[in-house]
Amino acid sequence: MEITPVGRFDLTQSINFGFGQREAAPDAATMPLGFVLDGYDEQVAAVVTRQPSGRLALDIGGAGPKSLDAVGAQVARVLSVDVDATGWDALGDRDPLIGQLQRVRPGLRPPLFYSAYEALAWAVLSARRPRQQMAKVRADLSVAHGATIDVGGQRIPVMPTPRQLLTVDAFPGLSAEKIERLHGVARAALQGRLGTAELRALPIGEAAARLRELDGIGPFYAELVIVRALGHVDVLPTAEPQLLALAGELTGAGRALSPTELEAYGREHWIPWRTWACVAARAAGPALLANPQLASREQGQAERPTSSSASSSRATSASSV
Repeated sequence: MEITPVGRFDLTQSINFGFGQREAAPDAATMPLGFVLDGYDEQVAAVVTRQPSGRLALDIGGAGPKSLDAVGAQVARVLSVDVDATGWDALGDRDPLIGQLQRVRPGLRPPLFYSAYEALAWAVLSARRPRQQMAKVRADLSVAHGATIDVGGQRIPVMPTPRQLLTVDAFPGLSAEKIERLHGVARAALQGRLGTAELRALPIGEAAARLRELDGIGPFYAELVIVRALGHVDVLPTAEPQLLALAGELTGAGRALSPTELEAYGREHWIPWRTWACVAARAAGPALLANPQLASREQGQAERPTSSSASSSRATSASSV
């Protein structure tokens, strides 16, 4: 199976984007993905490779013939290549700040969580715990109670389905409270309340309210799911203090912006790409501020990110954007 991105896209930028449970992998040529398929009752995996033509080749495992198209669609959503990004590219041509950020991380699109279900599970796992520690717990939980799928010579662990998760009564590294909250996420998924496409179709406030009904999910994590799991391109995140501070530096304010100020700036400069603009700011902004020469047009032609850019990508992994 192949996917053809429309607009600029560089798979190496996604590979080098540490996010959630996913570590940046600067030396990797492929991107392994293992996830619970939309519908939340089937586990699949795919290894994504960029072809010389620019198309993405998918080597898929665990999926029956009837599920292949669904796997391809979910991979496209996760890599944000389900979006025609020519408008985003054009925004960089007319907006100086976006153009600089794009040249620091050329071809970057926001990598997303696999689904609302998996984003919420990660929110519960990682709350008030070190990210790397809980990434290991998630991987161990996947091996013990989920699935491990062999694809292209790689063994890819996949999260438990909601039904599998409800059978977990105790697990090393998880408190009784976290397990109960994970069970709450699993029950909501089985009740049909956490379909990614369904949540995306709701008004933002209504989707956030539904997510906050879950124990342990407040405004920050509800925003995390909306911005980094549903696939919106023009929802502005305002609950991330590091983004507000970084936006203040990048826009020349010399201080952190307030949520209202960020909303006003985004409305004036970034519509209809406010989500992508904020992800670009978080991913490329620290490197740009440290070394403005990274945004020169000559430097921006590089296929792979610099070490400074890779460092900034790893720094985004604990944030909502």
